[in-house]
Amino acid sequence: MKFQAAQNLIWLWTVVVLGAFLWWALRHRQRQLNLFLQEKLFAAIAKSYDSKRWPWRSFLIALVMVLSILALARPQWGYEEREIKRRGTDILLIVDVSRSMLTRDVKPSRLERTKLAIKDLIKKLKGDRVGLIAFAGDAFLTCPLTVDYSGFLLSLEDLSPASVARGGTNINAALKEAFKQYNTAGGKYKAVVIITDGENLEEDPMPMVEQAKQKEIKIFSVGVGTKEGELIQFANDKGELDFLKDSQGNIVKSRLNEDLLQKMALATGGVYVRASGTQFGLDLIYDQEISKFEKRDFQSKTERRYYERFQFPLAVALLMLVIEMAWPARKNMDEL
Repeated sequence: MKFQAAQNLIWLWTVVVLGAFLWWALRHRQRQLNLFLQEKLFAAIAKSYDSKRWPWRSFLIALVMVLSILALARPQWGYEEREIKRRGTDILLIVDVSRSMLTRDVKPSRLERTKLAIKDLIKKLKGDRVGLIAFAGDAFLTCPLTVDYSGFLLSLEDLSPASVARGGTNINAALKEAFKQYNTAGGKYKAVVIITDGENLEEDPMPMVEQAKQKEIKIFSVGVGTKEGELIQFANDKGELDFLKDSQGNIVKSRLNEDLLQKMALATGGVYVRASGTQFGLDLIYDQEISKFEKRDFQSKTERRYYERFQFPLAVALLMLVIEMAWPARKNMDEL
């Protein structure tokens, strides 16, 4: 036998408290009676009173409490074995964490809005494996492909410009890291979703995009920001908001580069979506594209499913409660 909710057994300590209270109540009742009437006169004056019934009723109340707590702990015994298969698609989310993603032309900021959109996407997934790559001047796998969505969300929450030591924006490095994760999976199950403002400051990513096409990896891109752009604000060493400046001391303004993101997506048969305040675009990409990918089995395992048996202690507890309520506190006249 096992308890599925064994943490509820901790409430058994309340039975000790209840037992102590009931014992005190019985003693107090007896002392109060003794103040008015000697025990040897009970039989003559209070013929219907039976002091032996109260302890038994108290015992039934304590027993009801114990059985109720056992039912809450969900006892289980007996099981059947079932084969569990996970089917889905591999989705790698590549998130730009460069300082330009701190720009607030998308509220509360480009990066924070991205996190919120990804959290909404995770709620829609049912069996798909999802992974996370953070990139700036370099790329880093923060969460490998997994169906552990809780662990994925923990990795997502930690994303910041500090996630990647080297500053800048290198889409090339991000795609290389994605290819490493997809070196074993079949092409028809692979999707790369890159979320960035498109300001690539290093190598031209199009040769890597051509490799993705050859590997049958579809690239979906989400452009975050506005074409007009905005100044980049960040917290300095004193914790105060400051504007990002280039090497010449000029204040940097970040703008959305849609042309590059569109080329990347179209070259591999993917889709480009520009994020807006009402529709970020991840839901659209998943619903209309990725969800229609052919699914594959990620893993197959045998799992034991135990039978729930909480009904038994609960039924006995209800029976004891009915008996306690129906048990008269005094003797019937027929017994006198």
